[in-house]
Amino acid sequence: MKYSRIDGIDKPVSRLLQGSIMLSADDRDGNFRLLDACFENGFNAYDTAHSYGAGLTDTELGAWIKSRGIRDEVVILAKGAHPENGIADRVRPDFIRTDLAETLERLQTDHVELYLLHRDSREYPVGEIIDVLHEAKEAGKIAVFGGSNWLGDRVKASNDYAAAKGRTPFGVVSPQFSVAEMIEPPWEGCISVSGEQGEADRAYYAEQGISLCTWSSLAGGFMTGKFTRDNLDTFTEYWETNPIGAYAYENNFRRLDRVIELAADKGVSPSQISVAYVLSNGPRIHAIVSNWEVEQVPDNAAAAAIELSADEIAWLELKTEEKPA
Repeated sequence: MKYSRIDGIDKPVSRLLQGSIMLSADDRDGNFRLLDACFENGFNAYDTAHSYGAGLTDTELGAWIKSRGIRDEVVILAKGAHPENGIADRVRPDFIRTDLAETLERLQTDHVELYLLHRDSREYPVGEIIDVLHEAKEAGKIAVFGGSNWLGDRVKASNDYAAAKGRTPFGVVSPQFSVAEMIEPPWEGCISVSGEQGEADRAYYAEQGISLCTWSSLAGGFMTGKFTRDNLDTFTEYWETNPIGAYAYENNFRRLDRVIELAADKGVSPSQISVAYVLSNGPRIHAIVSNWEVEQVPDNAAAAAIELSADEIAWLELKTEEKPA
């Protein structure tokens, strides 16, 4: 496993974060076995959200951390202010305060290292958002905060306000990022920095030293190779049809073809190349991955050790035609 430093956090952060959406309400032993495997394979950072399972992932992750006595060794990325209970826009100070308080209680901790607003509310003043997050940081509840699915212009506006008012700026963002470009959002309000559409935002984050904790490195499973040009009509389950509308377009199939070819050359899997692509784009970029089974953990962890060259990245992005030697 590789690690990086995120300004404001006094411990290393694994370049791969384990997601929590797969944690079950009726199999705590299974949940703990999976999380144990992740920790044993170098994952020290874990992603959760107030909205996942109506608080289930916060509760299960917190119970595991407490039972293992490893709070000082792990990094928690928590999220709040997602649409819930029929309320579409919850990016408001009162909801942020309430969600954070409930998440901390569920996690059985008094702070989280990373706290992200799960969505943006583009018409709402960034000043009030920064103020409430700065307030939580000053109270010791958050070490670093930022936005999940925020566009770069809103992050810049937030940090310009923070600089002018002496507040803490956004230090981390969490957009979608993969070899495949997101053509249509898989869920409302989702933001991607993949492809040419995301280059300006990625450059801004790198210039400002803002860390990225990106999601869906495999583009909802598209980059595993399970989807082909000829089998799209055979998928019927929601989690399988959802990425088709977002990623199943010809240029992405061309990128997938190249990922499969490069994986064969290196003796690894297309999934590992897809994760390596994300991490190879910069030292401040992390990837949130979802190990669903204990057996998947070593292979996902091994992807962090694969380094792709700038030429290989450009070839995967269809910017060059000749495959690097």
